[in-house]
Amino acid sequence: MSKTHKNIKSIGFALEGIKVAIKEEPNFKVHVILAILALVFGFILKISHTEWIILMFTIVFVLVLELINTALEEIVDIVSPKVQPKAKIAKDVAAGAVLITAIAAIIVGLVIFLPKII
Repeated sequence: MSKTHKNIKSIGFALEGIKVAIKEEPNFKVHVILAILALVFGFILKISHTEWIILMFTIVFVLVLELINTALEEIVDIVSPKVQPKAKIAKDVAAGAVLITAIAAIIVGLVIFLPKII
């Protein structure tokens, strides 16, 4: 198999992972919807280039962390089907990381959009 063919297959696997997350993970779906709304507001409110960069990094950061959290939860469930304190800690810490980035994203959104609205 050529390197190009392997790369194309890898992209297919990655897209499948995103599709599964959108279909099966309610939190990821919420983050995607909020990201789309933020992008729409960005166009409507004509945010600056710098604000676009900050907004895009913020959106990507939240979505990537949510995907990593989902993958970690799946792995923990496979390795530890029974509820175990250490497994719970791993899942809770990963969820906490997503929460922190989501709160930061809300703050970034308020800083960018609020002055343009009021």
